[in-house]
Amino acid sequence: MSRTTKEKNVSMSSKNVIKEAIVRHLHCSLGTDENKANNHAWWKATCASVQEHVLEGLRKTQKSHYFNDTRAVHYFSAEFLMGRLMSNNLHNLGLFEHTDQALKELGVNLTDIMEEEPDMALGNGGLGRLAACFIDSLATLDLPAVGYGLHYEHGLFRQEIKNGEQIERPDSWRDYGNPWEICRPESIQEISLFGYVETKYGENGKIQKEWHPGMIVKGLPWDIPVVGYGGKTVNVLRLWQSQASRYFNWDVFNAGGYVDAQKENVQAETISKVLYPNDETEAGKELRLIQQYFFSSCSLKDIIRRYKRAHGDDWSAFSAQVVIQLNDTHPAIAIPELMRILLDRAELDWDSAWAISTKTFAYTNHTLLPEALEKWPARMIEKILPRHLEIIYEINHRFMAQVEQVWPGDDKVKQKLSIIEEGDEKMVRMGNLSVIGSFAVNGVAEIHSALVKKNLFPEFDKMWPEKLTNVTNGITPRRWLKACNPKLSSLISEKIGDDWPLHLEKLNELSQHADNLKFQKQFMKIKHENKVDLAKEVLALTGIKINPKAIFDVQIKRLHEYKRQHLNLLHIMALYRRLLENPDYQMQPRVFLFGAKAAPGYKLAKDIIYAINQVAEKINNDKRVNDKIKVVFLPNYRVSLAEKMIPAADVSEQISTAGKEASGTGNMKLSLNGALTVGTLDGANIEIAEEVGDENIFIFGLTVDEVHQLDEKGYKPFDYYYQNSEIKAVLDWLETDYFTPGKPGALASIKRSLLEGGDPYKVLADFESYSAAQSLVDKAYGDKSAWAKMAILNTARMGKFTSDRSIQDYVQKIWKLDKCVVE
Repeated sequence: MSRTTKEKNVSMSSKNVIKEAIVRHLHCSLGTDENKANNHAWWKATCASVQEHVLEGLRKTQKSHYFNDTRAVHYFSAEFLMGRLMSNNLHNLGLFEHTDQALKELGVNLTDIMEEEPDMALGNGGLGRLAACFIDSLATLDLPAVGYGLHYEHGLFRQEIKNGEQIERPDSWRDYGNPWEICRPESIQEISLFGYVETKYGENGKIQKEWHPGMIVKGLPWDIPVVGYGGKTVNVLRLWQSQASRYFNWDVFNAGGYVDAQKENVQAETISKVLYPNDETEAGKELRLIQQYFFSSCSLKDIIRRYKRAHGDDWSAFSAQVVIQLNDTHPAIAIPELMRILLDRAELDWDSAWAISTKTFAYTNHTLLPEALEKWPARMIEKILPRHLEIIYEINHRFMAQVEQVWPGDDKVKQKLSIIEEGDEKMVRMGNLSVIGSFAVNGVAEIHSALVKKNLFPEFDKMWPEKLTNVTNGITPRRWLKACNPKLSSLISEKIGDDWPLHLEKLNELSQHADNLKFQKQFMKIKHENKVDLAKEVLALTGIKINPKAIFDVQIKRLHEYKRQHLNLLHIMALYRRLLENPDYQMQPRVFLFGAKAAPGYKLAKDIIYAINQVAEKINNDKRVNDKIKVVFLPNYRVSLAEKMIPAADVSEQISTAGKEASGTGNMKLSLNGALTVGTLDGANIEIAEEVGDENIFIFGLTVDEVHQLDEKGYKPFDYYYQNSEIKAVLDWLETDYFTPGKPGALASIKRSLLEGGDPYKVLADFESYSAAQSLVDKAYGDKSAWAKMAILNTARMGKFTSDRSIQDYVQKIWKLDKCVVE
């Protein structure tokens, strides 16, 4: 039999097996029939058939890890922005095409049923999506790993736009169950909160501490299997759901207290209700701290349970077997929690406990913004976690003695490095705690890591010169090219073979085709088809009709002043003004696409969303513009929407103030899919520019050093306002009712923040440079062949930015893990 015939037979066999499994689950798992099943039923049945392969892989992986007693990394993150899993799992298992064929024979379209899957609402932005990419790469590279986080009932929020304003609604992603997750009641943990600490004196006068909690909450684990590419290793993302330790007070209920009977239940379940509750209030702050402790403590106890299964009460191998990566400061409370367990439960002495703890934790810093480095009132920690505050004070006391040895008598350095910030109210600095309690600290892009050493933690770097390092972020090409852009993936595979999703550096072979006119046409034809698809989505979501032949200019990220969506907005208004003043103004038609959520308590961010929508409403309905500009704000930005926007983007807006964005990963996803970056020299933009070449990117604006010099000199935004007539006209426009009929000044808060508010993120300082870069984009798009070449080279030169490379850097520099290949 010929090889081709054998492959056809294998394909037929796989397709038939999948088809039988789908029908079986339709009948036996869902109790319905092919004739009456709707798309949701077909989706569930297909998920169940795929999950058979996933769970078999999970069983083999866990068995292999157990028998090899592997050192494993445990990735603690408050967010895991997983998106949808069906497409990802099918691609990673190599079952996508067979499943597609099987469903077609059943009269069902795979693309249609995939739309039934809700996004797992377990994150907000880059931090959570990075964690999701990392656990994908850990499984793909056959590395033993567990992700740990919270099983949010509602996640962040579902964003609706009403009259131009953001409205937050619950994101009930689990209303009808989630076919990918498995409940593990056998691994429930009990978590203590509140109460008081009793000091006891044991034998030989040894002091012992006993925490008497005022409340105990159960942590119920839900496991989401994470399938590596090729399907051999299947790791676990374990998420904790909070429950009351006693569900229901029957006596109170019988006495007529129907609501009070469930009070404890409601209090406990609130812990895992939503991601990032609004912390403008005292209750909101308390809830966030409890969330962080709850998932950190559950996870630590789970790790210790598994460790003891193999090693009993011998703690000597703990830090050799366990490494815990703290993804930002949210899980930093895990450091005093491990110390509490080692001191109070295992009864180790301080030095032994500290030696174990500091060899176990590593910390990733994601921000240089002081307000994003968490601080908690000491009184709040004392109220919720009284024993932990005692331990934090002791850690700090011993650390201050070390500081005294390096800087004798220097109280200023002590004040800066202390975990405790003295002031009107004592605060606990979680960033300092994370650095002191970890054996490694990393930034997430070369410039960010340099600034962490230079500006954020210079004294820590002097004390421990080997501790601070860099691991540049990356993205998984399996989701962010192969799965989300199948047409481009097929074209790439035709040219360079199909193993590039595992070896992204091979994309560089596309460079030799960048001047080939035939390849340019193929590449841009796919881009156009993706734009047509997105235009249909935009029409369905917003009712706005956009032209796929226009430049699709995309800014998708969390709404924050430092990300400068308002700089983009001011430029759009300036273009609009130019068109009104000169109807013959020459420019390529351009569609500006935004996707962003603002934190519920962040008023200016919500004002910027309102302004974008009001400006869009005016421009999109102004016939004088002649469709040269369209502005679209897509509601409820999430992973599944990003997967539709990114393949269609021509221009990628990465315009944060230099020195403020740690890395960014949207910049990598967009460039990988052939979008050209308009960006500052910030975060990973610098490394992207190095890879793609200065001629294939549009860099503008102040550098980090220039921002610093401007601050030292004394930045005066009013100077730019008075010196640039376009800036003045556009800002003054915001105070009228031109965009908000009958409501003059409704957009004025943006002008105030840029002038009276001091323009902290240098929007006005960078406006002219940004506007000039956008003119270059407009000119470049006019030369179709040159643009195609630039787009191809962006895709070709993104090999460095795979999360596989990031994980290999972590393994070599920090984790020191060995592969455990699952046969």
